Amino acid sequence: MTAQDLPPAQIAGGGIDDVTGLGGERDDLIKRGTVDGATAASRAGSVMVFFFLIPTTVLNLACSPTSGPWAHCGKLIAFDANGLIGRGRSGNRYPTRYAGRLVGAAGELMAQFYVMHGRASSLVIEQADGAAPLWRYWGPRLAEGAVPEAALADTRPLPTFALDKDVALSVFPLIGEGWFAQSALLAHRAQADWAQAVTQSEVVVTAQTIRIRLADEVSELSVDIQLALDPETDVLTTSTKLTNTGAGAMDVQWLAAASLPLPPDTRRIHFYNGRHQAEFGPQVQELTRSLWRRENRRGLTSHDAPPTGFAETADGHVYAAHLAWSGNSVQQAEWLDDGRYLWQFGEWLAPGEVQLRPGETIETPELLATFSPGGRNGAMQNFHAAIRKRMSWPGGGMRPRPVQINTWEGFYFNHDTAGMKALADEAAAIGIERFVLDDGWFEGRKDDKAALGDWTPDRTKYPDGLGPLAAHVTGLGMEFGLWVEPEMINPDSSLARAHPDWILTGEGRPRLTGRNQMVLNLNAPGVTDYLYGVLSDLLRSLPISYLKWDHNREIVAGGPRAVYRRQVKATYGLMARLRADFPNVEIEACAAGGGRIDAGILQYTHRFWTSDSLDAVQRIAMQREFLRVFPPEVMGSHIGTAPAHSTRRRQSLDFRAGVALAGHFGVELDPMKLDAKDKGRLAEWIGTHKALRDRLHSGRVWLGEAGDGAVWQAHGEARDLILLLYRVEPTAQRHMPLVRLPMLEDGAYTVTRIDQTRTNHIAPFIEAMPAGVEVSGAWLKQSGLTMPTIAAETLAIFRLVTK
Repeated sequence: MTAQDLPPAQIAGGGIDDVTGLGGERDDLIKRGTVDGATAASRAGSVMVFFFLIPTTVLNLACSPTSGPWAHCGKLIAFDANGLIGRGRSGNRYPTRYAGRLVGAAGELMAQFYVMHGRASSLVIEQADGAAPLWRYWGPRLAEGAVPEAALADTRPLPTFALDKDVALSVFPLIGEGWFAQSALLAHRAQADWAQAVTQSEVVVTAQTIRIRLADEVSELSVDIQLALDPETDVLTTSTKLTNTGAGAMDVQWLAAASLPLPPDTRRIHFYNGRHQAEFGPQVQELTRSLWRRENRRGLTSHDAPPTGFAETADGHVYAAHLAWSGNSVQQAEWLDDGRYLWQFGEWLAPGEVQLRPGETIETPELLATFSPGGRNGAMQNFHAAIRKRMSWPGGGMRPRPVQINTWEGFYFNHDTAGMKALADEAAAIGIERFVLDDGWFEGRKDDKAALGDWTPDRTKYPDGLGPLAAHVTGLGMEFGLWVEPEMINPDSSLARAHPDWILTGEGRPRLTGRNQMVLNLNAPGVTDYLYGVLSDLLRSLPISYLKWDHNREIVAGGPRAVYRRQVKATYGLMARLRADFPNVEIEACAAGGGRIDAGILQYTHRFWTSDSLDAVQRIAMQREFLRVFPPEVMGSHIGTAPAHSTRRRQSLDFRAGVALAGHFGVELDPMKLDAKDKGRLAEWIGTHKALRDRLHSGRVWLGEAGDGAVWQAHGEARDLILLLYRVEPTAQRHMPLVRLPMLEDGAYTVTRIDQTRTNHIAPFIEAMPAGVEVSGAWLKQSGLTMPTIAAETLAIFRLVTK
């Protein structure tokens, strides 16, 4: 609502009994802000709008300015989503605040603050005349009514050898404003209009969202920024939209999805590198008075530079951000002259990739960002909660994740109807709930050298098509899933011979294959319609409830103009079209393992394949870092073969199963090759997962290190936890370290060991654990839980429940 819409009762009832003469002048009071919505200001997540004014006869207050351009008796006027709620006066809701610079005798607006509160975080931005709003704060939750003491410009003396106007960090810093750090926009119009600056600014506020409209009338462009802080998850979702309002085309080189402030005590950024079969390698970069930058130019999210970062402060607080995007990306942090850091995320754009014609718009991917006083565990829990809210499940909610078997590592390309039916019989007998037929089922697919793009069943392997196998699988009570790789094509395929113009390649350049395959240009006329047609035919003709959607190579330059972002958008569009027409089908996102793991594609899918490596020791580290952003129910984790195909290392079945247990559990081996003992143990582990999955896949996750080569993770809530302890390396101590569990309550807990593995050297307390032992939660928080002595590459699993 605008000021003119404020009911008189709200003004009279807001503690403003000495305000007179507002009437039509109320709109002058708040002419730079519009407030609507109906959320109470005191509730977490509401947006508070604060105005500093110089007292005048409009407010009917007595005031004597000091000598110079200051007034010592300014008052704070506060508006929330319901209108005017209070003036700073003793006994009223907000304390007296001092005004900013005295501009004149007409009661001009001095500064305006917008405050959003989450559960444990707050952000404050300041708006001044016509300029982009400034970042004043993002960090631990502020007390209600807490705002800066004055406008930023009134608190910062100009340094030597500086511009005559203070240029501070805004939500959209621009090079044309005298901003010398990284700009939020790099663009030009035929080598002109490259130094942009904001000439108009408007802010629109709802209960949990701030929308900012900026314009540059000289460079003829407009920018729309959205900041939405979810009070339940403490995750800030932000994005930026750029529109060319001029007469000529505008070339865009860089557009930040967000320009965020990090506090001066930020010490380091945690991020990832990796490769195929070695995803989520943790890296740490200490921040200095310089620029740190991380780029991905591989055309998809990538194994080695996923768009995620965790900025850690000196006191252990963590700021975390993740770009919800499945293509090229940039993350950068730069030291600023006031000691803060500018943290930016956005797409990496190839030269000439984005050109906006008059009236056209480009919108960035969303950035998910969060602050947590609880360190990286707190940030992880915030991300999990936010991503769960963003997901779209068949039927409107997640059902228990079906235990699945995938045929790849057990069979590779060696399929036939009889063999797959026999596998289905074995799978159903041990408790498998979903059967996924992987690569090798379609016409001419004897190896990875041919047939991608020809999505019809191979009549040599499946003379009657896939119908008999699918019917057999579903007749056993399992779901039927199918592997596809729609975005790819082999040069040796019927599709390539019929449509060579559909292949993405550089003009006059040799074709660069990867895994013997090329990339389909999804923007070429007819390509996505063809893919929709063949995929929808499969989904209509077979009882398919699950697609494993792969992407087994990176994207290199192709075409006269770069198409990276358009390729990503086309993939999203194809998935959205299939989801709309087949709403009960789930999709797994795979890209040679973990090459496309991000919150962008997860809005169209339901599971990630974490890595093509099933080495359990290697998987522990990768899965723990995966969980830093994504919840366990979307983490594909399978029991693989021994030795592991990726590393040739051998681990026990119990260890492989225990490592896979916490995620979306599955089997990737041929159970027909197991002896009776191992087959029985496999069935027991499947039963264990089914008994625990509701607790493993809901609530919160904590990750910790016990020391001495042991790590742990806990799933659930403080009153009911599943604790998994893994020993990765041989012990170097005589006794196991205690495991401190700071999330617990102080009362008594029953601790029960629920795995079936046993070791020597068992003390009486440890020996009693399978039946349950009572321990003080306060003791477990501060001292720790006594652990059984376990060997390298073994585990122990416990349940902790309050009495």
